[in-house]
Amino acid sequence: MQGIFFSLLAGVFICLQSVFNAQASEKLGLWQTNAIVHGLGFFVSFSIFLVVRDGDLQKINEVNKVYLLGGVFGALIVFFVMKGITSIGPAYSISILLVSQLLIALVIDSLGLFGVEKVPLNLSKVMGIAVMIVGLIIFKLK
Repeated sequence: MQGIFFSLLAGVFICLQSVFNAQASEKLGLWQTNAIVHGLGFFVSFSIFLVVRDGDLQKINEVNKVYLLGGVFGALIVFFVMKGITSIGPAYSISILLVSQLLIALVIDSLGLFGVEKVPLNLSKVMGIAVMIVGLIIFKLK
């Protein structure tokens, strides 16, 4: 239940962040907005870290260096979402984003990539994705 709650909250904040960033970028520019957003994110994350003190920086050598690209992905995600929203609007952009996330997550799960436990692909998962794609097409029809 906790996982569902946190996932719902993440969805709410991703949508709000995306719209806020796109609106700010109209005045500030895409990369300046991206830099400000990630700077503020670093400040908040670092402040919380100073209070919580979880983890051990000494273990960074044990982390696969590829996994540290998450920050780079974050900057690219914010940029691409801002471009998507300013080009096709929030609802359609976020809908496409969700379908693409689910497709990639399905591939990662099915193949057991990046150390994730392998989850077998079955017909219901494929049909679920297909229904979402059809729904996306219907959603966009005028």
